[in-house]
Amino acid sequence: FQIDISLKDISLLCQYAENKYVGVNCGIMDQFAVAMGKENHAILLNTSTLKYEYAPLNLGDKRIVIANSNKRRGLNDSKYNERRSECEEALRRLQTVTDINTLGDLSKDEFEDHKKAIKEETLIRRARHAVYENQRTIEAIEALKVNDIQSFGLLMNESHVSLRDDYEVTGFELDTLAEAAWKEDGLIGARMTGAGFGGCTVNIVDAEYVEAFKENVGRIYEENTGLSADFYVVDIGGGPRSI
Repeated sequence: FQIDISLKDISLLCQYAENKYVGVNCGIMDQFAVAMGKENHAILLNTSTLKYEYAPLNLGDKRIVIANSNKRRGLNDSKYNERRSECEEALRRLQTVTDINTLGDLSKDEFEDHKKAIKEETLIRRARHAVYENQRTIEAIEALKVNDIQSFGLLMNESHVSLRDDYEVTGFELDTLAEAAWKEDGLIGARMTGAGFGGCTVNIVDAEYVEAFKENVGRIYEENTGLSADFYVVDIGGGPRSI
């Protein structure tokens, strides 16, 4: 079909289909990352404005390893929509004491100053994850700009802990994968990816340790869950193209 439509607009249409047809109140991140991907680069995306910038991901002798938990889940019957509504409620309560449009408008210090307005501990934890994760994302892109992969990896680890403890979207399987990864030689960083409740972790591992990493993490995972994980060593590709 000869349709004059930008990749950005295609990603928005895909999000609309998932929201309205599938019934998942998802954001734009996955669709945008696929449509606008750039080889060997990360994307910093402001999902409120769709402003974005690329940063080089120079891994050198390190590799990206995806670990698939093989724990099946459907977003529409998970707690994904519930987490979204919890953050929206926390935002509404914060807006009674500070002039913000999104949770990402707050710095960590501003959040700590105003969090009492949220009142409910569960909602405070949900909002804290959103605020702190936004700051981690900004710090991560700065680390990539100066090729500081070690700091980037530490931020990945911190992200998983926040997703586990404050946002509560990881689950036993993803936690088992991440926690096993953290103990491995050559591990730079590991965290769940996607919406959680199953799915995959993404890991950065020194190339010389990749095979041992897959063997050890896979063994620990199967011993603890009874499931067999699949591992994929991947590169960062560009956007969609014809085959």
